[in-house]
Amino acid sequence: MPPFRYRFRVRYGECDAQGVAFNARYADFVDIATNEYIRAVFGSYQNLLAQGLDFQVVGLNLNWKAPARFDDVVEARIEPGHLGNSSFAFHLAFHRHPDGQFLADATITYVMVQAATLEKTPLPPAIRQRLQDGAPGKTVSHAGE
Repeated sequence: MPPFRYRFRVRYGECDAQGVAFNARYADFVDIATNEYIRAVFGSYQNLLAQGLDFQVVGLNLNWKAPARFDDVVEARIEPGHLGNSSFAFHLAFHRHPDGQFLADATITYVMVQAATLEKTPLPPAIRQRLQDGAPGKTVSHAGE
């Protein structure tokens, strides 16, 4: 099944002295891409908050393989990962678009919490199902290509 895809363009201010996307910016890229994924899966982040639920990052692992440069279009391909009792993960693979050059990958892990108290809470069955199903085949682009 094809993954969810989110495309964005590397901006000048995201590049370091070597002229490539600065490594720390990839955490931003992961956050922006997963927010778009959450929107595709749940309709909006507000839909979770309306149920008294929220989530917090508890782990982020990034691996770089090739540089992204200013004005490159990068495609984040996102798939659901491990679903625990209260935690869930997403796997991301970053590729240059349209040539498909593999740039980096990441796994981000969240824990579901009660919005009011930020206390860990089990994943409700409906939320678990949506996370398991993901958003296969959907593409969102903010790159203007």
